[in-house]
Parts: sequence; C-alpha cells; structure tokens
Amino acid sequence: MKITFYGHACLGIQVEDVHILVDPFISGNEKASHIDIDAIKADYILVTHAHEDHTLDVEKIAKRTGAVVISNAEIASYYAEKDIETHPMNHGGSWDFEFGLVKYVNATHSSSFGDGTYGGQPGGFVIEGEHKNIYIAGDTGLTMDMKLIPLFTKLDLAILPIGDNFTMGVEEAIHASDFVKCDKVLGYHFDTFGYIEIDHEEAKKQFYDANKDLMLLEIGESIEL
Repeated sequence: MKITFYGHACLGIQVEDVHILVDPFISGNEKASHIDIDAIKADYILVTHAHEDHTLDVEKIAKRTGAVVISNAEIASYYAEKDIETHPMNHGGSWDFEFGLVKYVNATHSSSFGDGTYGGQPGGFVIEGEHKNIYIAGDTGLTMDMKLIPLFTKLDLAILPIGDNFTMGVEEAIHASDFVKCDKVLGYHFDTFGYIEIDHEEAKKQFYDANKDLMLLEIGESIEL
C-alpha cells in the first residue's frame, strides 16, 4: 500500500494496481500548486464530507477518470445527479471492494456543499487491505466512537487531522491514537491556511514523548506500508 499526500486532507492510496483518491482539494490549495491534478490516477474517490476543502476537485477528476465516488448517501446522490458513478454508504456499514473492505465510521463535524446542498453526516473510513489496515479519520474532533474501531480491526496506520480549530489538535490526536490502538500516525489537515498552521517539530515531539510516531509528509511525498 502506497500513500501519497497531496496537501490538506487529500491522499492518494495505491493498492496494487488500484488507485484511490481521498477528499480531493488540490486546485484551490496554493501550497499544492505544483501538483498536476490531470496526472492523478483514480479508480475510486473516497469523500468524508461535503465541505469544499474536501470536494473541490471531485467532479473534474471523477469525470476524467471514470472513478466511482464512495461516500454517504447524500453525497453519493449529489454526484450521481452529475452522471458520476457512485457507491452510497452510511455509518457502521461496510462493503468489500476490489482493493479491500471499506467501513464508513463516525466523525464529529459538519457537512454541506459550497452551493448550500446538505451533505449528510460526516464520516471517516477504515480500509482493510489484504496486508495492511488503515483508518482515515476525516474532519473530526476526538470521539469515544473511535474506541470501537480496534474491536474489529487491527490498524497499521491512523491518518488523523492535527490542525486544531476545525478538527482535533495534536493533543487530542494523541488520545485518538490511543483510542484506535495505533501508535503509527500520519498527520493531515494542517498548514493549509492560517487557522490550522502548526509547529511541526513541537507536534512530532509531543507524539515522541507519548511513545508514538507522527509522520508529516511534504505535499507530493509518499510512504509505503
């Protein structure tokens, strides 16, 4: 499993020959101006919630690639009306896709499209691949529901928002990693704009002091699990 950080909360995940894109917000992110969205491959697009900083490039990429949009029922319906193939889900439900089992889990946030359309309840995703399991939290605060995840899935990586203000900050993310029983964390949803700028070295130190590993990737950088 190869994971590429495209800035903010956008991720590319490659599982063998399948390409998954998460929350594509690239063209509107000045810090990701060097990323060519027309070169990004996508067989599936996972959408955690409807806010523009997670959905801005969904339609363009989905129509170019033919990707299937996977999200809650309201978001799936929104894109289905735009002649995009979708797979609707809801909280607690799971589906076995070609790249692995996907479960849509709770998140505490809000969710509406830029045009005011209701975007359903926000969520996160647990992906159980053949060899590695990951949790993509989406935009969320710390929630006790996170403790349910390790009852069913042993995680190899937790992808958690750490920018604070709109989501968890670093301290809460450390507790979240305890809740999901995963000490290997990829941080996201930070630095894009002033409200969520963080001190990278201090964030890493806080995780280190808690005997955890926080990875902060440069935009365009990848890791392999």
